[in-house]
Amino acid sequence: MKISEIYRQKMEQGKQVLSFEIYPPKHGTELRDIDATLEILADCRPDFISVTFGAGGSSSNNRTIELARKIRDSYGIEPVVHLTCLTYDKKEIDEFCQVLKDNGIENVLALRGDAKPEVPPKEDFAHASELTAYLHEKGGFCIGGACYPENHPDSPDRVFEMRHLREKVEAGAEFLLSQLFFENEMFLSFEEDCRIAGIDVPVMPGIMPVINKAQIERMVSLCGASLPERFRRIMNKFEYNKPALFDAGMSYAVSQIIDLLASGVDGIHLYTMNNPKVARRICDSIRNII
Repeated sequence: MKISEIYRQKMEQGKQVLSFEIYPPKHGTELRDIDATLEILADCRPDFISVTFGAGGSSSNNRTIELARKIRDSYGIEPVVHLTCLTYDKKEIDEFCQVLKDNGIENVLALRGDAKPEVPPKEDFAHASELTAYLHEKGGFCIGGACYPENHPDSPDRVFEMRHLREKVEAGAEFLLSQLFFENEMFLSFEEDCRIAGIDVPVMPGIMPVINKAQIERMVSLCGASLPERFRRIMNKFEYNKPALFDAGMSYAVSQIIDLLASGVDGIHLYTMNNPKVARRICDSIRNII
């Protein structure tokens, strides 16, 4: 089922969407090792699970496809496959799309991808909106896009951000998943700006629970998210006490999620970091809310 249809059905039922993000196991790791995570995620009854793109692999052996197929066939959950374009040309994207179609996968998250010195960019796609338009012209896919509540690192201001986000939606994006953030008012203000700009597709807030200070600082440096002072206090207080940081991080994430749901957002997209304990703790906390 296409994600756009899932959103439509949920809205008609007066319900909000729950989704997770996972990534393929690293090279050399058996795919079955992720089953423990998937079993817990499936028990939380998500509406879909997105799978990050296995960079560097060819379209024929990319583990993203294998994992997406497992999610659908073994657990009955709709997968969304990430597809990056900065280091791929149209021929390679065509090959990957054919693999998706051959495997019955119809939901794609179109992304630019990060520039890497060891993998030079190609010339066919410079922005995610170009990939979105290309996929939309090909037809057959429900296309999602990424959004940044605190603006993309390359955006000079919010007006520029909204203009380009609207271009992405006009190119064919049917839903948006947000980058992580730690202050709900930032997301709610961003969502309001989206509606003012004429962006009327579902906008899902992305939540990443804190369980490791170094990891979250690395992610923040990549996406440009800011850390509220109350959040910094939690990290500084418990950074050397892993169980305490886990509990505090889960409590912070749950409070974010409950407040967002009460504010009427379209749903919650949870970055699980392939950690089943994270998904279980949060789902148990909001089971009667979403």
